[in-house]
Formats: sequence, C-alpha cells, structure tokens
Amino acid sequence: MHHGEEFGVLCWNTQKLTEKPGFQHTLARVLTDYPSLFLLLQEVKLSAKNNWLLPSWSYAVAPNMQTRRSVYGVLTASGYAFKEAQARLSSKREGMFATHKSYMLSHHSLAEGGSLLVVNVHAINFVRARQFSQEIELIKEEILEHKGPLIVAGDFNVWSRQRRLSLLQFCRSVGLRQAIMVDPHYVKTYRQHPLDFIFYRDLTLQETLAIDTNKVSDHNPLYARFRL
Repeated sequence: MHHGEEFGVLCWNTQKLTEKPGFQHTLARVLTDYPSLFLLLQEVKLSAKNNWLLPSWSYAVAPNMQTRRSVYGVLTASGYAFKEAQARLSSKREGMFATHKSYMLSHHSLAEGGSLLVVNVHAINFVRARQFSQEIELIKEEILEHKGPLIVAGDFNVWSRQRRLSLLQFCRSVGLRQAIMVDPHYVKTYRQHPLDFIFYRDLTLQETLAIDTNKVSDHNPLYARFRL
C-alpha cells in the first residue's frame, strides 16, 4: 500500500449467516457497490471444510468456538497480503455460554515501510462492566507498541453507559477517532446504544455509510473509505 492510496473497509456482524446464500448474495452486492480492501466480519460461521466464500481474498480467522462441523469467530479478509495475523481470545468467558470472545490483529505492509494494523473485535458481552474494561485494556496493551496507521473495528457490545465510557477512554489513550456513520439509524443499537464502530488513526477519512441490507443479519454493515 502506498501513501495517498484510498481503500474501503467493511465491518459486519454476520450472526453466523456466512454460509447462507442470502447472506452471500448480499455481501457480493455490497462489495460491488462499496469496493473494499478489508472485510471485518464478526460472528462468522465457516464449515470446517473451509470453503471460504471469497476465493481471491486472503483471510484469517480468530475462532472462539469450534465443533466438528464448524468454526465460529471473527474473520479478517483482505484483497491485500497479510504480513502477520494474530488471533486472540478474551481472558474471561461469557456468563451464559461460558465461551470466550475473540479478536484478530493483522498487519499489512506499507510501501514506505512500517505497517497498517487492523484490529477486528467482537467484544465480550455477558460480563460485568469492570471485566469489560479489563478486556479492552488487554487490547490496548497489544496495540500500544504500534506506531503507524491503525483501524480498530467491530461489534463492541457497548450497551451501557459504563461500557461506552471504557471504549471512549480506550480510544483516547491510543489516539483513535470514530468514523461517524452518515446514516446512524442503520447502525445496530441496544437500549439506544450503537454497538458497531469503526475507529481509525493516522488515516484520512473520506466517506462513511451504514448500509441498509434489509435485515439479512440483525446488524447492518458499516463502510468507511480512507486515504493513507
């Protein structure tokens, strides 16, 4: 990637619908309308046979659950090579299901040296606010070392004021800005709190959009276009 290059980022909690034809058609249509270099999916379900739906894309999965048939977790895909990908699990487990949540750190080389770090997050949900901020703290420690441009996006499950404040503090501490969606009414909310976000640093934001996909998943995809 070169200085001055523009690229799109699409972030979507797919609610385990990844293998459904309806979802795949919608994704193909969205990517045609909003060309993206990075696709950040949460709550992905892939068959263990691994028939990945975008053959020309590189991808990496951070699983939080695995059965004989399927792998679940977050998936980062890119039309651009990965220099490195690290899958991470939350240290805490969620109350109801006793499963961890996962997130993915991927590094993508820049022509001028250094790398773009992309963090794809599905934040832990059914735990106390204090545990939530401890998890966010862990993500922060992972990215403090990184000097260059940064994108942190996903479903943060910030359905309470306390959680939202933890997230804002986190963004402040690593210098992230929020890519504010142009039509926020399409962003999935819970108790009036938006759950999905795209944050960025050391990039120029060109445009944003929350895309109404007419209830394919109960989350709509978020799109942001950046210039390096």
